[in-house]
Amino acid sequence: MSTPDDAVPTALADVPSVSARTLLPAVVPALVVGVGCSLLFLGVSAVAERLQGVLWTDLPGALGVGGYSALWTIAILTLTGVLVGLVVWKVPGHAGPDPATLGLGEEAPLRAHVVPGLLVANALMLAGGPSLGPENPIIAANVALAFWLGTRALPRAPGRMWVPLATAATLGALFGTPVAAALVVSEALAGRPLPVKGSLWDNLFGPLLAAAAGALTTTLLASPSFDLDLPPFGKPGWGDLLAAVVLACVAAALGMAAVCLFPYVHRAFGGLRHPMLMLPLGGFVLGLLGALGGPLTLFKGLHEVGELAADPDGRTAGRFAVLAFVKLAALLIAASCGFRGGRIFPAVFIGAAFGLCAHALVPAVDPSVGIAAGVLGMLLAITRQGWISLFTAAVLVASPGILALMCIASLPAWLLVTGRPQMQLTKDGVSLR
Repeated sequence: MSTPDDAVPTALADVPSVSARTLLPAVVPALVVGVGCSLLFLGVSAVAERLQGVLWTDLPGALGVGGYSALWTIAILTLTGVLVGLVVWKVPGHAGPDPATLGLGEEAPLRAHVVPGLLVANALMLAGGPSLGPENPIIAANVALAFWLGTRALPRAPGRMWVPLATAATLGALFGTPVAAALVVSEALAGRPLPVKGSLWDNLFGPLLAAAAGALTTTLLASPSFDLDLPPFGKPGWGDLLAAVVLACVAAALGMAAVCLFPYVHRAFGGLRHPMLMLPLGGFVLGLLGALGGPLTLFKGLHEVGELAADPDGRTAGRFAVLAFVKLAALLIAASCGFRGGRIFPAVFIGAAFGLCAHALVPAVDPSVGIAAGVLGMLLAITRQGWISLFTAAVLVASPGILALMCIASLPAWLLVTGRPQMQLTKDGVSLR
């Protein structure tokens, strides 16, 4: 029988120590990857913003037409579908595999020759107005380039290290903080053999450093901010807790409705069997939705969320509901017809509009609670990433009280989505679970 002095917890005894000498070789590659991933993201964003200005401001001004009129919106979205369809059809690599089958940086690195077409398709999409964000294509491009360049520059280094470095670096650049990257990478490592035979923190050392370098580069060059600058939220009460739980669950259920429709809408567009049919038609439908919902329902949605939050009492509940449902439909169409983009940023807009709709219906619901809970539930359904959903909801409303509420609200909302179909398909068009 062992004595108390002999009793060492198995979980601790089985974790070998890792020396600094083991981790130090990752420092320079992590820093280089972090800076490089941020610069690529900022470059694509700058090109897309300039092109957006041309399409939506300069060109209609020169022609003497309304930049966001219904006809112009339909024309530009359809044109965007044509241009992206040409890239997918003709450019080497076809802008990567079907985006409906891809997650958030979970796949094997793409071949390097695919990257130019993927970036062009993503920039055209961001400028033209479809309701998708930059995250999935930028992560895929950075992972491909980091793997291709890294395995040639450091052939003795393990090839598997470049994927988490580039993924974390890009997430750090996208969110302007390494925290999101650390959460996503730690979630990805859960239940898998750790690359480094040490603790979880040993395995996060390189990715966290790359994420910090990417976030700092973005912050220095672009000064991003996710804080919506809402009125200060004080001590939460029981009513706030009830509102957070109910809204997160209802938002998750609304998101799951779109997730369940996803394979059917994807199959309908897939039946056209050619990108020059799928994408222009998708663009046309998105144009109709944009004409219905207005300019706020276009583009990735992050800037538009700021406009909503700047005046939480300036719209009726019906108007907020229209914005949320049109944006959700636009996300479903854009993700199904082949546009290259991610789903996080438009899901944030949908959740925020839903939360403000609840505030307009029941003024006792604090707008900060409504936005955070709506975003949390929608992201849980759309991304199935628990940590990124909680982090995004909390960072939009910078308040310790909100964070506590969201931690509690995430639990029943997670019960609604876990084990159910995801907004990601297999190559056969079947929803992942």
